[in-house]
Amino acid sequence: MKRVVLFFAGVAAGIALVLMAAGGTGWPVKFPVTTQETASEAPSKAEAKHEATGRVELSEDQIREAGITLAQAGGGMLKRHFLAPGSLIPDADHIGRVSVRVLATVTELRKRLGDVVEKGEIVAAIESREVADAKSEYLAARLTNDLQQTLYARQKTLVETRIVSENEFLRTRLTANDAQIKLDGARQKLFALGLSESEIADLPNQPPESLRPQFLRAPISGRVSERRVDVGGLIGREGQESELYVIVNLDDIWVDLAVSPEDISAVREGVSVRIRAIGNEAEANAGVIFVSPLLDRETRNARVIATMPNKDHRWKPGTFVTAEVPLSGAPSTVMVTKKAIQTIKGTPTVFVRDADGFEARSVRTGREDDDDIEIISGLAAGETVAVQNTFTLKAEVEKDEAEHDHD
Repeated sequence: MKRVVLFFAGVAAGIALVLMAAGGTGWPVKFPVTTQETASEAPSKAEAKHEATGRVELSEDQIREAGITLAQAGGGMLKRHFLAPGSLIPDADHIGRVSVRVLATVTELRKRLGDVVEKGEIVAAIESREVADAKSEYLAARLTNDLQQTLYARQKTLVETRIVSENEFLRTRLTANDAQIKLDGARQKLFALGLSESEIADLPNQPPESLRPQFLRAPISGRVSERRVDVGGLIGREGQESELYVIVNLDDIWVDLAVSPEDISAVREGVSVRIRAIGNEAEANAGVIFVSPLLDRETRNARVIATMPNKDHRWKPGTFVTAEVPLSGAPSTVMVTKKAIQTIKGTPTVFVRDADGFEARSVRTGREDDDDIEIISGLAAGETVAVQNTFTLKAEVEKDEAEHDHD
């Protein structure tokens, strides 16, 4: 029993000593912060610092020096298109052929391949018996008509004075009309053979030996692309070549496109298409002038013809091209140029302008075309964003985040 009393007395003395020590150092007693409590405070501080790295502070001068341009986000139409292969061909309305309509011999060729010619310019000469006969027929008809018209005018005067009978006058008028008809027929035959009005009018003044030659003129202005005969060659009928030259004017050129059955329903005449040459960077706009209602039996494609100006003749027939044919547009409430989008940590991001600089804001994108992209969420219409040199802003944000991760 005495031992138990001594044990509790010792415990009471120990408690008294602890209380006396606490009174000397202050109450309550402050214990050291545990490791677990220290770790719990760290995330909030780190999170606050990370949010600060989503901004880039730049003044107006710094923005200008960095080459950063701004634009307002807004609605618009996304321009969709499909690609169609094709090639360039001469405009069928600007191809002229110098040909003959009679059996003849080539006596002169005044143009060579590649030469420039003007419409109506003499390019060749031929000799033909048929041409000579037609000219002789015209000259004879002309003389006969002149004589009959003179007799008719005289008879008309005499019948008024009743010197000649009315029946004789009527016979004279009939003969005069018949002579006029034959003259007009002979003139039309010369026109059909290719003679001009001035050449026909000058025939009575020409020597007889000039009846056989005939001069051929260029039907259009352009360049000689083909020469199919030689001097002294027989041309015309009896299975011989009838064309001497082919002249092409390349001031306008056609684009011959092959469009698949799935896309042909979207092509309309009058629409503008973008033409790009294969193998170089040449580009131009062309207007669709023809959409074939039929499909090619072999390729199962439809033919589409577009025309484009070619004043400098830099587009050559035979060049393979690709055409961007537009489809109906798709409306979008908010859209920006693709240059405004940067990917940060795998997320599409735009840089929104504010009073101090830019805010790196994550967005969700939707449909797109070649130039623009739709913003579904994260950006409102009317907000100003950076659209040029945005990679400098991305680099600054990533730099700040790297420094944060290092700390």
